[in-house]
Amino acid sequence: MIELGVNIDHVATIRQARRTYEPDPVWAAVEAHLGGADGITVHLREDRRHIQDHDVRRLRELTHIKLNLEMAATEEMVGIACQIRPEMAMLVPEGRQEVTTEGGLNILAQEAELKRSIQRLADAGIMTSVFIDPDIAQVEAAARIGASVCEIHTGPYAAAFHTKGRDARSPAVLEELDKIAAAGRAIVGLGMRFNAGHALNYFNVQPVAALPDVRELHIGHAIVSRAVFVGLREAVAEMKRLMREADQRR
Repeated sequence: MIELGVNIDHVATIRQARRTYEPDPVWAAVEAHLGGADGITVHLREDRRHIQDHDVRRLRELTHIKLNLEMAATEEMVGIACQIRPEMAMLVPEGRQEVTTEGGLNILAQEAELKRSIQRLADAGIMTSVFIDPDIAQVEAAARIGASVCEIHTGPYAAAFHTKGRDARSPAVLEELDKIAAAGRAIVGLGMRFNAGHALNYFNVQPVAALPDVRELHIGHAIVSRAVFVGLREAVAEMKRLMREADQRR
């Protein structure tokens, strides 16, 4: 059955706007859990723009569902992950000037370095995911470096959905969805887990959730945005209902 990992980075974004102690990401993780989240995702960025080191430590200690730590494949971040030991570490590209992650990790350009990072994480008992574009060559490279999970970047699909009339059957949307589906088949065929995420929301999530073999979606900004109006627990529950409806149609 499909699972939902809730990214709570932007709860910390609100807190950091005032450099205060609220809202607390740990409290958000509990509310997300009560709403039906299967896991919590946070991105500890090198510039610490939202989630802080102490947030990750407290989430590791106090939450009762799996923790996915998004991170750049740097010496510092791999060391933090090996110390904290989340259930999963997801390697992502990171740029200081980007508003959010802008594309998938280019594994082909750095296979040796990424393979070393994944081995260190594996030695610490941590499952490793890579965030990649729906490109078969990148999927094959992910298998070569030892990744257990590939999370496919759904940003281009979401952008097509938004700009092409919000129509799930439009040619542009179907083209992007086909790319994700093809990557998913390759991932599963190579013995890895197929996850997906980025820019998914309440309007575009179901076609992705209905894809064969997708195990988990990671969604954050849309859920935190909806929570402003309905509360985080209800926002998570609503997203989970949409995903489960789509899952039942697979």
